[in-house]
Amino acid sequence: MPGSRVHQVYGSLKITERHRHRYEINNEYREDLEKNGLKISGLSPDGRLVEMVEISEHPWFAACQFHPEFKSRPNRPHPLFMGLIAGALEYRRSK
Repeated sequence: MPGSRVHQVYGSLKITERHRHRYEINNEYREDLEKNGLKISGLSPDGRLVEMVEISEHPWFAACQFHPEFKSRPNRPHPLFMGLIAGALEYRRSK
């Protein structure tokens, strides 16, 4: 989603990851979840599956329905890992 944290760390609105299909968000609860602070920041191409969520009020919370470690390398960390580290450093500087 535009303006989301994951949009910022990926630098793109369209990403490609290998979906992990073990757990899903029940679409009947999506509106209630969003009303209570969960930001849905990534959907499958057809818009039916929630792929990524965030909590805006948290210093840096992002959760995904895939395995970012599959694309991470020692010399090229996955964007979500880089975002988490950057968020932790920013949070530490603010305290």
